[in-house]
Amino acid sequence: MSVPQTYKNHVRWDPAWHFFMVPMLMLNIIIAAYKLVHDWHLENNHHFVFGWWVILSIVLFMVIMKSRMYPMKVQDRIIRLEERLRLQALLSADDLARSRALTEDQLIGLRFASDDELPSLVSRTLDENLSRDQIKQAIVNWRPDNFRV
Repeated sequence: MSVPQTYKNHVRWDPAWHFFMVPMLMLNIIIAAYKLVHDWHLENNHHFVFGWWVILSIVLFMVIMKSRMYPMKVQDRIIRLEERLRLQALLSADDLARSRALTEDQLIGLRFASDDELPSLVSRTLDENLSRDQIKQAIVNWRPDNFRV
């Protein structure tokens, strides 16, 4: 990235996915439902075909969304592991024991914190029960994650 990563620009958009594929899949469901409802009253109409089109459109959307969510969940698990290893290297024994109370969501938010501010941010996260978004907003020295899917 040419611009340093920050809270404001860290979200990764995949134009083909976010602005073409997902809208087209949703449009397919809408068109299928419209066709089923709009042409229901016509004689000699194939209600079964239009109904099946709606069902398959929904199934296709769900299959594609699930196939996208599975690698993201694996990625979250890898981030959790990386952060646990980083916490072992950077925290005192007492803070490390206390850090076991961090949720997966909190660990994912903490991945952006620099090594210098991580110990204090872990303490603050545990004391105030910060959410992932609150953690990211609290980071002063951003540690970029350019490999997120």
